[in-house]
Formats: sequence, structure tokens, C-alpha cells
Amino acid sequence: MKNTRHSGFTLIELLVALFVFAILAVTAYRGLNAVTQTRTHLDQETRKWQALERFFARLDGETAQVLPRPVRTANGVEAPAWIGTPSSIGSLEDAQLAFTRHGGFDASGAPLPPQRIGYRLRLDKLELLHWTALDSAPYTVPKVDVVLDEVNAFNLRYLSSSFAWEAQWPPQAPDAHTPKAVEVELILKSGEKLTRIFSLR
Repeated sequence: MKNTRHSGFTLIELLVALFVFAILAVTAYRGLNAVTQTRTHLDQETRKWQALERFFARLDGETAQVLPRPVRTANGVEAPAWIGTPSSIGSLEDAQLAFTRHGGFDASGAPLPPQRIGYRLRLDKLELLHWTALDSAPYTVPKVDVVLDEVNAFNLRYLSSSFAWEAQWPPQAPDAHTPKAVEVELILKSGEKLTRIFSLR
């Protein structure tokens, strides 16, 4: 009688194959996970820098259209055309920077009324304030939109007619309705510091 041998894998060979497959699977997962995390981080960084670029471009356009037109606030007090304070007090209508600007043009090319806008840092968010009218009615509060997140500091300086940088506007010494330029410094939560200077006149 002849012995018949069956070809196939032994238990040890199967265990070794499973072990090798498990190592390859873990390695592939770690590689894919690293690629996914890198892509997510790059997407977040791209969105952050795009938002910063939009903010600076918007502020550049707005400061180029400044008007020397004072306004009357909700409590009946006349406010200068350009107001800059080191920090906001915290009320709903308060802003670190507020100014009057041209309203632009409508679809037919007709000029729109001037606008009053402002900026402030509140709870790590840079907010844009927009008043519906230059001279506010009592208890009028502006519309508020968040333009940037994760902002640690929003610092402003103003260039006077004597080419001196002022921490607030109007300065203590009499000057023009608006500064010659404004310096904007942003310090992000991620540590980056960005500084831009915008010429007004």
C-alpha cells in the first residue's frame, strides 16, 4: 500500500502568514492615517490663511474709502469720523476701531449712502460691526459678524500728521479727522504675528 500525502499549509505556516499580514495592515493603516492627518492639517492651514488674506484685503479696501464725517451715537453724543481705542469696553455697540466710509454703488451705478463700520476682538474672535445708519437712533445696536477665529491679540496704531504713532485716535493733541495711516497687528492663537500698514491719506 502506498502512502498518500496531501499538499497544503501547516498550522505554523498559517500563523506566520497571518502575523506578516497583520504587520503589513498596521503599517498601511499608520501610513494612511498620517497622510489623512497631514491633509486635514494642510486644509485647516489653507482655510486660515485664506481668511486672513480676505480680512486684510477687505480692510485695505475699506480704509481707502474713509470719509471725514462724524456721527451721532445711540446716546446722542457726537463721535469722530475715526475712533481708535486700545481695547473695547465690552458693550454690544462698542468697537476698538470705528470709522465712516463710502457706501459704494448699487447695480445701476448710483452712489449708496455712507456706512459706519467697526472692528473689535471679543472672546478670541475678530468681529465686524456694521451700523444701519450713520446717526444711530436710541438703543440701536450694530450687526455683528465674525471675520476671524482663534485671534489672541488685535493691536492698532495710528500715524498722526506729525508722523508720530499714536495708540488711540483722536490723539490728545489736535489733529485731522483721520490718521495718515493705520498699523494693524494680529497675534494668532497658533503663535503667528502679522502686521500690515494701510495708508489713508
